[in-house]
Amino acid sequence: MQMNIKTKSFAMGRHTITLETGRIARQAQGAVLASMDDTQVLVTVVGSKEMRPGQDFFPLSVDYVEKNYAAGKIPGGFLKREARPSEKETLTSRLIDRPIRPLFPNGFMNEVQVLITVISANPEIDPDIISMLGVSAALSISGIPFSGPIGGARVGYKEGEYILNPTYSELAQSDLDMVVAGTDEAVLMVESEAKELPEEVMLGAVMYAHEQFQVVIANIKEFAADVGGEKWDWELPATDETLLNAIQSQFGTEINNAYQIKEKLARYAKIDEVKAATVKALSSEDEPDNDAGEVEKYL
Repeated sequence: MQMNIKTKSFAMGRHTITLETGRIARQAQGAVLASMDDTQVLVTVVGSKEMRPGQDFFPLSVDYVEKNYAAGKIPGGFLKREARPSEKETLTSRLIDRPIRPLFPNGFMNEVQVLITVISANPEIDPDIISMLGVSAALSISGIPFSGPIGGARVGYKEGEYILNPTYSELAQSDLDMVVAGTDEAVLMVESEAKELPEEVMLGAVMYAHEQFQVVIANIKEFAADVGGEKWDWELPATDETLLNAIQSQFGTEINNAYQIKEKLARYAKIDEVKAATVKALSSEDEPDNDAGEVEKYL
């Protein structure tokens, strides 16, 4: 089978970003080898075409995994195997989850799994930013409903100058460590620590990052267009307006009053009481479509 390999390289500040697909993990809906200088990660995205019956939440999982071999090492000491995620892996997974989660459409509850594996690590380049960019690219080519792509950047600050994607050495001398992610129109996430910098410097760092990662978004759009993956034929499930209006008209006031109770246990008890009354009133043999689970969902 002939491989259809697509590659795109571009500059982001002083770093070179490379995105490649079609060589590895071709059975995934989206798979991208992303590298920033010598730090390389493999991002795979898979999603279920069907929603599980009764699913009432969006089961998105983002797992960032570091392996010792990426730095040319073997685990030593008492534990010879790599087991549970480290704190760094957990925090990086959350860092990537936060900006992508709100870009999936409301009502989309199909399971989606994102796995990021560090393949090669440059000791001076933190893999988290290139992992975020790789996830953005993999989702953009996967066909899964996603209102991306996103961009992301780390910003440092030293001697009155912002530093784009500083190295570990530069970060040690920096008064700021900020990660910003967002779309071409808006900022979706900011995470930072700083040495008591003025508010205008912090806000300026956010705007600086948003401006700098526009080149990433533009190139990921071109990359996705070149790959040409098919979009999923997904439509938002129809809303049962009749049931929704019935709940609002018959029990809306009681629900509102229940949530005004300040004492937690009393509030929970009243909400459960109203829920039971609503389910009993609106789920009946005369309305087979309005089973208890459906009423609770709209409630």
